[in-house]
Amino acid sequence: MTNNTQLWEKTLFELERELSRANFSTWFKNTSILKQDDGVVIVGVPNEFVKDWLQNKFHKTILRSLRNLSENVRGVEYTVCKTETQKPDQGVIEKAIHTQTTELPLVNLYTNKEDGLNPRYTFDDFIIGSFNELSFAASQAILKKVGTNVYNPLFIYGNTGLGKTHLIQAIGNEVKKHYPNKRVFYTTSEKFSVDYINSVGQGSKAMAIFKNKYRHYDLLIMDDIQFLSNKEKTQEELFHIFNELYHNNKQIIFSSDKHPNYIPALEARLKSRFSAGMIVDIQEPEYESRLAILRAKAKHQKFFPPEEIIEYLASSVQGNIRELEGLLNGIICQSELKNRNLTLSEIKPFIKNTSKPKKLLAVKDIVKVICEFYNIEESFIYEKTRRKEILKPRQIAMFILREDFNISYPTIGQKLGGRDHTTVMHSCEKVKIDIKNDLSLMQEVDQIRAMF
Repeated sequence: MTNNTQLWEKTLFELERELSRANFSTWFKNTSILKQDDGVVIVGVPNEFVKDWLQNKFHKTILRSLRNLSENVRGVEYTVCKTETQKPDQGVIEKAIHTQTTELPLVNLYTNKEDGLNPRYTFDDFIIGSFNELSFAASQAILKKVGTNVYNPLFIYGNTGLGKTHLIQAIGNEVKKHYPNKRVFYTTSEKFSVDYINSVGQGSKAMAIFKNKYRHYDLLIMDDIQFLSNKEKTQEELFHIFNELYHNNKQIIFSSDKHPNYIPALEARLKSRFSAGMIVDIQEPEYESRLAILRAKAKHQKFFPPEEIIEYLASSVQGNIRELEGLLNGIICQSELKNRNLTLSEIKPFIKNTSKPKKLLAVKDIVKVICEFYNIEESFIYEKTRRKEILKPRQIAMFILREDFNISYPTIGQKLGGRDHTTVMHSCEKVKIDIKNDLSLMQEVDQIRAMF
């Protein structure tokens, strides 16, 4: 038994304990480690659907399990390998590469090693809705005047899986397309930090190369900036690079899972630099946008199920885009295995078993969190008072109960002191409008949502 075989068997043993039987048997059957290349584990999978699902749904879990078993592992990649045995020998690896290049046009989907961009991320298949229209508008403005616009730097934040990486990489690919002489580079804050630490460990010459590398780009895109939290020296180096680029009219784009003011242990001077440009958020897509996203993804996969399937999926899953895409891929995979479209009755239990369960919270628990946030007594929310310090938290409570937990207007009114449903409707609409015009209120609501 080879080392790779042993490592994967131990990994599967760990994964099986964490996942449901249905998930484990569906997504990890006929998988194996093909090889290890400089700390990167290459996992062979039977088809493109399984590849996408492992990458989007289980990647962090797989990587964590591998790292627990082998300290040399620093990354995982997935490759389609349609073989019966999937033995990790050179013949299988060559066949996997052949399968990729002859069955699917995947050559252009790999990350460009020179600029870090993935050509797959373009504006052509970027779905625009009310949840991301402001960030999209800002990205288009950048393309007109790269580096010399009011959107420099551009800081995009929002929960995971909402399309931030797609958007910022699409900007990079579009700049390359229209400005071929401009030097574009995409990286993550984690890779930037590793690059910095390696340079420090290799002496002054390596450090000088590191500094020059990041200072010569016309467009620098850095993803997941929140991972720089508590990394003081790396933050200091980013601060100096930022100043150099900004003063030379070079465009800078950042993304994060939260507003920069709420990233813990982030230096004040960096927060100040981020605020000098444009800070926009991407929210969870509403039903119409989820519907459009699913239709586009299904069309791209050449999958044409009955419309009721797409509508049911859009209405049932209110999570992020990545979760939507993962569930759609799972349905496509099941359809491919059965060699037919699934019926709605078959899809309902599949979605129930694989989608992320919603948090079950009582109204009083939600009210408690909001009252703690605003430092007021819980009883005030239920009283017949219109004091400003009470009215605002009450309206926000109504808004969150409706938007995030889909509780009916009459029920909200009844639970919060026996108020009429029209009062609740007015409060929800007011908060929705105010959030768009008041950045501080938007940040408050985001912070409250993060507490659930």
